[in-house]
Amino acid sequence: MFVRAPGSRVPAVLASGVLAALLATGCGQGDDPSVADPSASPTAAAPPTTATTPAPSASPTPGATASTPAVDREITVTIAKRRVNPPTGRVTVSKGQLVRITVTSDVPDELHLHGYDLGARLPAGAPASVEFRADKTGLFEVETHETELVLFQLVVR
Repeated sequence: MFVRAPGSRVPAVLASGVLAALLATGCGQGDDPSVADPSASPTAAAPPTTATTPAPSASPTPGATASTPAVDREITVTIAKRRVNPPTGRVTVSKGQLVRITVTSDVPDELHLHGYDLGARLPAGAPASVEFRADKTGLFEVETHETELVLFQLVVR
């Protein structure tokens, strides 16, 4: 004969609820909240960090506007036919600086800044940017996910 204790269903119900929640949310690289969709606006979860796709400007050098804070360091990279320009190397910034990395790729891809776990979708032929406060010291790789190109190594001192 099988006798069930009165409270023995609680763990089973709780476990099935947790399992259902995990299955509903899913997992995978496509769900990475640090990768910004250019059509989505930045969230309040990380105020000093934004990832955006800027609209083309009339002037060759972007200026500070009410919606775009002045950055201390702008790093611009172009990818064409799997070639990185400027060529892969190290870029040094000072700790505390507001940094903007803007990348234009000839194929759709995904930009990723290791260590800060930031990224942005790269639509083909259109620039995409990641802005962040360089508050961690060290050496951080900036790469693309699909084409697996190392764009540069960011040194924060």
